[in-house]
Amino acid sequence: MFNLDDYEDVNTRIKRFRAAYISGRIETSIVEVDLQAGYVLVRAAIYREHEDMVPAAVDFAYGNVAFYRENMKRWFIEDTTTSAVGRVISLLMPSEHRPTKENMAQVQQTAPAPQPDPWVVHPEGTAEPLATGLDLIAGALGGVIKEQVETCDHGRMVWKEGISSKTGNKYKGWVCPSKAKPQCAPRWEK
Repeated sequence: MFNLDDYEDVNTRIKRFRAAYISGRIETSIVEVDLQAGYVLVRAAIYREHEDMVPAAVDFAYGNVAFYRENMKRWFIEDTTTSAVGRVISLLMPSEHRPTKENMAQVQQTAPAPQPDPWVVHPEGTAEPLATGLDLIAGALGGVIKEQVETCDHGRMVWKEGISSKTGNKYKGWVCPSKAKPQCAPRWEK
């Protein structure tokens, strides 16, 4: 058995992050959601500085409405997003326990009847999964998990996007990581 008081809640993790990285930022996005099937996959990225182009850590949280108590079902997307934030902060700023107090409170609750795991694919007649890790997730999402990386003569290019202060136009694309001149030509998306 475990004691909930031994676990940190997500709000405490956020406050700890804000104290350590005053100008840091946390971004969340829905990778996939199917309200008919009742699931969501949320990605959370954390940056030490607001201007950082590459996140210091990335993590995911999967939420399935079938595993929520009746009075929490309508907030399963918000709860999954909160879980992703708690998970990504623990990658950057570990605590004694990786799960949050909220995660462990769910473990204590009586779970509904087990549902088949939508992430595991078994060959007919066996109990062994065909794939694990990212291969399994990519297969379940139709192969949408793929990190695009551009390179130049100076190494891995940096993704930049924003709004030009001069023209007000949006821009996004890959730029050379070199600080020295001349830099490689940027690869802007149209």
